[in-house]
Amino acid sequence: MHAVIVGNSDGIGLALTRRLLADGWEVTGLSRSPAPAGRHHVVDVTSPELPAVLAGVGDVDLCVYAAGVGELLTGDDLADQTRAIEVNLLGAARTIEAVVPRMLAAGRGHVIGLSSLADTIISADAPGYAASKAGLTAYLLGLDAALRPRGVPVSVVRFGFVDTKMAKSPVTPFKISTDRAVDVLMRCVRKRPAIVSYPRRMAAVTGALGPLLRVGARLRR
Repeated sequence: MHAVIVGNSDGIGLALTRRLLADGWEVTGLSRSPAPAGRHHVVDVTSPELPAVLAGVGDVDLCVYAAGVGELLTGDDLADQTRAIEVNLLGAARTIEAVVPRMLAAGRGHVIGLSSLADTIISADAPGYAASKAGLTAYLLGLDAALRPRGVPVSVVRFGFVDTKMAKSPVTPFKISTDRAVDVLMRCVRKRPAIVSYPRRMAAVTGALGPLLRVGARLRR
């Protein structure tokens, strides 16, 4: 079985690479930095070279999009917010565009995208990150509805705070380890659900807060 993991030089992607290799998978990783495990290609997901690199990896049974960035909004420079959308949403879309047609031709395969429980929140602190994850969740769920009947399920995994460099908030309730995140992902690989939200307590909190924050944003306009 061959897995392609995009964004596997550190964090969840690297931990998942190591778990899959230990379970006997062949793994090809892509990220903008070298990775210490598995076969690997150094490429930025926003680069025009991405489709050609993906075309050269061969047949793919599992594609996991784990690349992600997110910076807090400071001052008047919005470049980091734009890059969050480019990496988190458009990079995922370009990856899927390159990989899924081969899965459909084979009549099998599985796509997993790592979204966030922040996909329900209007964020003044990191608007690009929240918007990119909202778009990613909607896109993956739409693709699942279209592709699962054709033999290619698409799963979206919505994590809260995970102990990686992305957890930049001074307050990180219900934070989980990367190993626990990989446990969730491996269960997703086995069961192929459309959506996973974890941890459930954090999902309940963000689900309740999301509508309130959207109302607050409208009232402030």
